[in-house]
Amino acid sequence: MGNMDMGEIDHFMPILMKKEEDADVSPLLTHGASHFLWIKHSNLYLVAMTKKNSNAALVFSFLYKIVEVFKEYFKELEEESIRDNFVTVYELMDEVMDFGFPQTTDSKILQE
Repeated sequence: MGNMDMGEIDHFMPILMKKEEDADVSPLLTHGASHFLWIKHSNLYLVAMTKKNSNAALVFSFLYKIVEVFKEYFKELEEESIRDNFVTVYELMDEVMDFGFPQTTDSKILQE
């Protein structure tokens, strides 16, 4: 959320794997000034990144709502459905988020 260096996401999986090895996993991971708020759905990790003091409840609510929206569009949300519908995913993300801030997540409005 806000301006982030897109290279920061490269740190997420190594940090998560290290935390899993140490049995110290939490839904909020930190790397320097960057924070990763994440959820896992099936075989996918949905991650929000921020450097600001963001409302974690809003971020997690948004991530779970994105899962619901994608499931309404693709029936099942998994890696293959994202690959097969990449353009739709990109367009949906453009609609539900502007400049890193959540906007419309109502699937009925999005389908118009």
